[in-house]
Amino acid sequence: MQIEADGKVNVWLSNKRPFLMRSKLSKALGISEEQIRINLVPIGGDFGGKGSLMDSVLAYYLARRTGRPVKFVMTYTEEMTAGNPRHSAHITIRSGVTDDGRITARQARVVFNIGAYGAQNPAPNVNLHGSASAGGPYRVPNVDIESLCVYTNTLPRGNVRAPGVPQTVFALESHLDIIASELGFDPLDFRLRNVLEEGDVGPLGEKRRGINVKETLQTAADAIGWGNDKAPNIGRGIGLYERGPGGGPSNTDLTIDAKAHITLLTGVPDTGTGSHTILQQIVAEELQTSLDAVTVIVGSTDVAPYDPGIGGSRVTHSAGQATLEAGRNLRSALSEIAARLFECPPEDVELVEGRFKANGQSLSLLELMERAERLGETPIARSGKYAPESRPDVTSFCVQMAEVEVDPETGQVKVRRIVSAHDVGTIINPLTHQGQIDGGVVQGLGQTTLENIEIDGGIVTTANLGDYKLPNIADIPELTTVLIENNNGPAPYEGKAIGELANNAIVGAIANAVYDAVGIRLTELPVTAEKVYEALQAKREP
Repeated sequence: MQIEADGKVNVWLSNKRPFLMRSKLSKALGISEEQIRINLVPIGGDFGGKGSLMDSVLAYYLARRTGRPVKFVMTYTEEMTAGNPRHSAHITIRSGVTDDGRITARQARVVFNIGAYGAQNPAPNVNLHGSASAGGPYRVPNVDIESLCVYTNTLPRGNVRAPGVPQTVFALESHLDIIASELGFDPLDFRLRNVLEEGDVGPLGEKRRGINVKETLQTAADAIGWGNDKAPNIGRGIGLYERGPGGGPSNTDLTIDAKAHITLLTGVPDTGTGSHTILQQIVAEELQTSLDAVTVIVGSTDVAPYDPGIGGSRVTHSAGQATLEAGRNLRSALSEIAARLFECPPEDVELVEGRFKANGQSLSLLELMERAERLGETPIARSGKYAPESRPDVTSFCVQMAEVEVDPETGQVKVRRIVSAHDVGTIINPLTHQGQIDGGVVQGLGQTTLENIEIDGGIVTTANLGDYKLPNIADIPELTTVLIENNNGPAPYEGKAIGELANNAIVGAIANAVYDAVGIRLTELPVTAEKVYEALQAKREP
């Protein structure tokens, strides 16, 4: 944090939402947004944690008082004890079901712990959108969901990948397995009876098109061998999740110079997911040039076009569409120059294999820009804007199945296999797409079986990564990904979101697999050997 002589506040922040942070700082400090410049620094991983102000307000007052730049750097222990972890939750679900296994009604009460203060999301709002997952991708004609956020004497909670979703999906998918068991249905058959089909209205009245959750569910079952014989203490479990794409406005600026090098100026950071590579690809596709010819720059809030930033699985959709429009606008401008050189109407100019062609004449992009420079028309700049009036009427489905082995003597749970089946659109970058899936699965595996923050008297006692166990390569089982193409997405080239899909359903799948293996139903995460052992001992005792 540095304050200039004229009062301009320079903030260097590892944050995924620079424009929103500028707005929040303006309100917190009582100064205008024009007085604040957010300069982005490399973010690395995010998963929701880089979306709040953290210590920037304190840095401002220290910088103002001392007249010197101020830098805050947290230690790992401070990150662990004073950061903003995922919201813990207490969830109660009841469902009405007919004798033939049809769900008729659902009542859910979801209580999220948001900590002591209203400084972080969702406070001072009253809801986490994850509570809507209590309806699930199922045909439920009557739904009553009560979602509460309560203050407690603990550290403030914050957003983590799909806020509120894993907690709710864990409860719902466990609940559905309990119903199936009580009614004598196979968990797969019970779900196949009740999942949404094309033309159905979602539990909360959502009207979608391209619904293929049944196909996704059956494909996952085939991949894991659901129904095949298995040895004692081996279990298989199912988890389902549905998520619509994130949206909101986005703006980008494109400039091409005399050397045919293209610069994309955006207000969207890259949180390690490869979003800048996606934007590069879109520009290169539209102008039929190489990736090396496109550079993505994240400008400060003083120079970059407005964008609300990363969150809600929105970047490929919203920033992608703005970039797509900018690319097409720039291509149109180049075609107009080519048309003057070729002495033909602009609509006669075609871009084929990287060359502008018309009237038997042809120019490469570089040749065209060299001619444009001689005409005094370089550089050439165009913008793209995306401002949807409503959310798209499409969605995505994820079905995950887990196979586990439980040691009945110790309660140790070994996850043997995970199948992750996804309803996807056009995949723009297969490498980053698969990386999102694998990363999400492993993150969900960690939340389900290992990770746990201990709080004693409101104080976090899990103060280091020796106490807080993250999954490593030895913990990761065989991973299988199955993709079911349903190319109707709202992103460029009919793409769909993937970032917050793979980490949610795995929690229910593993817990349900443990029950299938040894008949133990755990209702609290993580699923540890100690909890399974205690439950097995209680089951054995009179």
